[in-house]
Amino acid sequence: MHYILPRLLCSEEIAELLRGAQEGTVRLLMSWVNVGEVAYIVERRWGRGRLYQTLGTLEATKIEFVPIGRELALAAAHIKAEHPPAYANALAAALAAKENAILVTGDPEFKALAKSVSICWIPREA
Repeated sequence: MHYILPRLLCSEEIAELLRGAQEGTVRLLMSWVNVGEVAYIVERRWGRGRLYQTLGTLEATKIEFVPIGRELALAAAHIKAEHPPAYANALAAALAAKENAILVTGDPEFKALAKSVSICWIPREA
């Protein structure tokens, strides 16, 4: 099974997916745009030092980081033109659709896309 991670969430479900990726039973994908989202959130909340630690951890995982090319950028633009989610979220949805993957998220912005993309809902942190 393929999964798309628009952002990394702290949950047992995500830890299980990461273990599956390490064992080769799960394929995890994340766009570089969504990695950028993680980067600015971590730097804003905890500083640049924590950002580099987080990036090192991400790069040590078996997540496949997907570059954004023309096809994916335009697919995301089409999603964004018809739905309210942020463009970075539209990219995650476009990647999920392209790869026939399950999008893993706790972000309620994706509710508008639930009919067009398979979503695994993770409870949001308090």
